[in-house]
Amino acid sequence: MNKNTICLWYNKDAEAAARFYAETFPDSAVGAVHRAPSDFPGGKAGDVLTVEFTVCGIPCLGLNGGDVFHQTEAFSFAIATDDQEETDRYWNAIVGNGGQESACGWCKDRWGLSWQITPRAFTEAMAKGGDVARRAFEAMMQMGKIDVAKIEAAVRG
Repeated sequence: MNKNTICLWYNKDAEAAARFYAETFPDSAVGAVHRAPSDFPGGKAGDVLTVEFTVCGIPCLGLNGGDVFHQTEAFSFAIATDDQEETDRYWNAIVGNGGQESACGWCKDRWGLSWQITPRAFTEAMAKGGDVARRAFEAMMQMGKIDVAKIEAAVRG
């Protein structure tokens, strides 16, 4: 295990979540799956307790801790995309697998984990500052999934 790992709390589906992320995002994989040696508040001996996995190269540990704590938008994965096709692919994978749409490029997967699917066209416009950033920001504030063409139109004015 890495020295620093993000630990994500799941009710009981850490392995299913890790496998979905590994199938969906590049540089992602499922590593070791550890089973509980005895009963615990969220499950029984032999149940999957933790899953080591990576999401876009970020080491994670999924913990099946039961229905005690829940995901919030206070933590999210921010995924930078290169174009509309990649934006659509990730957005549709998350939302189409039991997730839900939100606003401004945010969505949640079926396990309640938040994702920011953000085209580089938007972050580059924000980095320009001034009127370009304002126009891109105002356009983005009207969106669910970010529309690259609308961001580019806003940048042009």
